[in-house]
Amino acid sequence: MTETSTPARTNAWRAFWDRGGWWKALGFVVVYLAAYQFLPLLAAPVLRGAIDQDDVFATPESVFVAITFSLLVGSVLLIVFALTVRWLPKPLFGRQPVRGRWWMWLAVVLVLIPIVLRALGTDYSRYSVGVILMVFLSAAFVGFSEELLTRGVVVVLLRRGGYNEWVVAALCALLFSALHSANFFTGQEVATVGFTLAYTFCFGIMMYLIMRVTGTIIWAMVLHGLTDPTTMLASGGVDELNSGTTNVFITLVSPATVLMMIGALVLLIFIRGNARGRAAMGEPERVATPTSG
Repeated sequence: MTETSTPARTNAWRAFWDRGGWWKALGFVVVYLAAYQFLPLLAAPVLRGAIDQDDVFATPESVFVAITFSLLVGSVLLIVFALTVRWLPKPLFGRQPVRGRWWMWLAVVLVLIPIVLRALGTDYSRYSVGVILMVFLSAAFVGFSEELLTRGVVVVLLRRGGYNEWVVAALCALLFSALHSANFFTGQEVATVGFTLAYTFCFGIMMYLIMRVTGTIIWAMVLHGLTDPTTMLASGGVDELNSGTTNVFITLVSPATVLMMIGALVLLIFIRGNARGRAAMGEPERVATPTSG
């Protein structure tokens, strides 16, 4: 009895997610965010002492516990889910089903400019080699987990739900931005959180365009994974804004970031295409409508 019922449950689970839908994408992000916030708390009594409360970037151990550990947990959760629905390597890492346009390369350029400016302007003498390496490791998990969630799972669910690519781009960016609303509960100033939400929406659009034009989610993960460590090392914190600096490269980061955000909103207007229910190249077209859920 057990041998015959288990495959049925597994197939029903896969079929549920394969049908896609916007509400499944929203629900998945909410559940993931709750698990991402809650599960690391189970280890907090053991690991909390390793965090330097005065300066998170004081030691590699402090960076790992304060930043990397939660990202590692989130990455594992996403991989486990992807394995249960058999979305690895395709469709999550498959070729994009809708061809990118030449103008989408502008997204790569606009995202790279702030990365290069921060990399050139950072005072690396403030940190030990171990801290720098741990920050880049943390950022690798940021790029992997956040892109796998929003440009991976969410995009697959939206495309399987039958939505056109403009809606897919806007909704995956909106959900990506919503993830950062949790910063309201960590004591950050309202103005900082508000800017973060606007920035992450625009950044999410850019990551979608990069995924489209390169044909794979991997390059979105790479550029996302380079954005966060250069930001953290340049500002000395997480989701902190650079202010009061005389460094010419860091001074140029703000206008470059504004340019990237404006560019994202403009480029969003021109996004076209329809994957017709496909989540990766080579999949057959599916009969699906945005209301099919």
